[in-house]
Amino acid sequence: MNTTALLIGLGPLLGWGLYPTIASKIGGRPVNQILGSTVGTLIFALIYAWSQGIAFPSGMNLWFSILSGIGWASAQIVTFKVFTMVGSSRAMPITTAFQLLGASLWGVFALGDWPGSMDKVLGGLALVGIIIGAYLTVWSEHKDAGNSRTLRQAVIWLAVGEIGYWAYSAAPQATSIGGEEAFVPQAIGMVIVSVVYALFLASRGEKLALVEGVSYTHIISGFFFAFAALTYLISAQPDMNGLATGFILSQTSVVLATLTGIWFLGQKKTTKEMWVTIGGLVLIIAAAAVTVMI
Repeated sequence: MNTTALLIGLGPLLGWGLYPTIASKIGGRPVNQILGSTVGTLIFALIYAWSQGIAFPSGMNLWFSILSGIGWASAQIVTFKVFTMVGSSRAMPITTAFQLLGASLWGVFALGDWPGSMDKVLGGLALVGIIIGAYLTVWSEHKDAGNSRTLRQAVIWLAVGEIGYWAYSAAPQATSIGGEEAFVPQAIGMVIVSVVYALFLASRGEKLALVEGVSYTHIISGFFFAFAALTYLISAQPDMNGLATGFILSQTSVVLATLTGIWFLGQKKTTKEMWVTIGGLVLIIAAAAVTVMI
């Protein structure tokens, strides 16, 4: 792996690692966060496509790419909601674990990954490791019935949200479209969801997010997401890091997202909880590496 490929492969570490913390720091309601994030992503995608001369797709390539963006934005709305329940430092390891589980199971049942018996055994153990790692990141030294109930609700929400993240990853695979070509229509799908969501909430008596300044401040967080998404698409290309290595490198973002949430958002942990959390993060990354190397 050359230095350029490594640096590009670590782009998601910065982009996706800082994105949830920046979004939480800016504040506002989940609808403000998703609206600004998706608009920022679309601006970034349009500038990149124009600068690189990337053609706009048509036909099924276009519609499946838009569907991919709709899936991501729908899932991210759920994730932002969970941030308000348990904080980003707890939500990110859980949602990362669900995404890893979803991607692995999709690969097994739809793409024929892990064909041998030993592959399935190793893959199954890795999935168990991901689940254990996620549990360790939310382990609490001092049990509280109210907090435990909220955490269970958060896990259920994130499990439901995984459907959208799965669509984000799987929809483009139903066509022959390249990742960079799908970038702009994905962003269009994201914006469609955020605008519809804002209008829906307004119809139920909430303030229209489209006229709130904080929504547009979140364009900044959208740039971080878009940077991560683009560098991952480039990193996953065969002449760079390839899909497997690119995927592993992108998952390192959960470490930065969790730790910055603790350090900068006041999501405190005791010393023992901190060490257990770090152990869980290491286990998640190690298990992710196993699933893509089988």
